[in-house]
Amino acid sequence: MFQINTVMGAVKPLVSEITHYLSRLNTEQQKAVLTVVKTFAAGQQDWWDEISQEQQQAIDKASAEMKAGKLTPQDEVMKKYTKWLKK
Repeated sequence: MFQINTVMGAVKPLVSEITHYLSRLNTEQQKAVLTVVKTFAAGQQDWWDEISQEQQQAIDKASAEMKAGKLTPQDEVMKKYTKWLKK
């Protein structure tokens, strides 16, 4: 479903304004606006559904490792591999 992220309730005034202007349009204009809104909403698919099963499993595994504290801080990685980064 199409969702709008809000910051401090900013959506209510926006929805009110949209509703205000929609009520001023005739039926054909409202249908045109609805078509545009549906087009935007269709483009808001979750990227998770767009990636492969293997990619989802890899992300789930990495997330579980992160939650378990099995991470190496970047500064430690950089110390270890600096010699390969220099040209």
